[in-house]
Amino acid sequence: MGKRLFFLGIILAASGLISPPFALLAGLVYGLTLTHPFHVESKSLAKFLLQASVVGLGFGMNLHEVVHAGRSGFLYTAVSITAVMLLGLGLGYLIHVSNKSSFLIAAGTAICGGSAIAAVGPIAEASEEEMAVSLGAVFILNSVALFLFPVIGFALHMTQSQFGLWSALAIHDTSSVVGATAKYGPVALAVGTTVKLARALWIVPLSVVTALTLKSKARIQWPWFILLFCIAAFLNTLLPAFNPAFAAFSRLGRIGLTVTLFLIGTGLNQETLKKVGVRPLLQGITLWIIVGAATLALILSNWIHI
Repeated sequence: MGKRLFFLGIILAASGLISPPFALLAGLVYGLTLTHPFHVESKSLAKFLLQASVVGLGFGMNLHEVVHAGRSGFLYTAVSITAVMLLGLGLGYLIHVSNKSSFLIAAGTAICGGSAIAAVGPIAEASEEEMAVSLGAVFILNSVALFLFPVIGFALHMTQSQFGLWSALAIHDTSSVVGATAKYGPVALAVGTTVKLARALWIVPLSVVTALTLKSKARIQWPWFILLFCIAAFLNTLLPAFNPAFAAFSRLGRIGLTVTLFLIGTGLNQETLKKVGVRPLLQGITLWIIVGAATLALILSNWIHI
């Protein structure tokens, strides 16, 4: 029964008949109520599909928009990452979260959620339990953000550019940023995706600093899919004759994202919730609320903008 429902969920997500948020919700219900028959395989497939989907979405982007959004968001990203890392580590110390878990949660919140944690975790020599706790805390908040952010955006009558920038700065994972902004509108999707991917590049300097600080020899994972995203946007801008084909690739990217969100949802189970515990989740929630509220206030007051 569990296998049939799992494959049915993937088919529905790939059909384009359900939205990304609904796909995530369906995955969450599945993960929390049934035993996952392909837990390890699903996790690997979700990682690959996310990266492939982001590249596919690049074929729907205009290079001028990508460069403009990335350049405009660079300063905000640099300042916010530094502030969030310091604040996150301070919160972890105050509520007595273990040093490595606190560092991973701060890194995940500051840069790009699970991708940042997966990159710096091995360098910091974090245990499997510390990785699971940090990923669980960030993932739970990602799930909430995917549903909550569009509601807040519509309620406050945010423009698509404002919402895209806010999502990129305040939502952890790229998948949730794309899911939330795709629901809000095409401009929000363009701004949110490009700023978030520019933000994801900071995985590299953070990994280097972590390795140097801890004198770790672990291999640094380079986010090559971001380069492919930029190449896709470059081709879409310079070769308008191929727009029909590029539009098809972009649609495949959206479908891939929907399937990815379903797979991510199925990965959250009751065991993960137990591993997370109260303190790491409290650190993650507090940090997330502060970041979300602060960036929202700055965007609405036009202090930061694209």
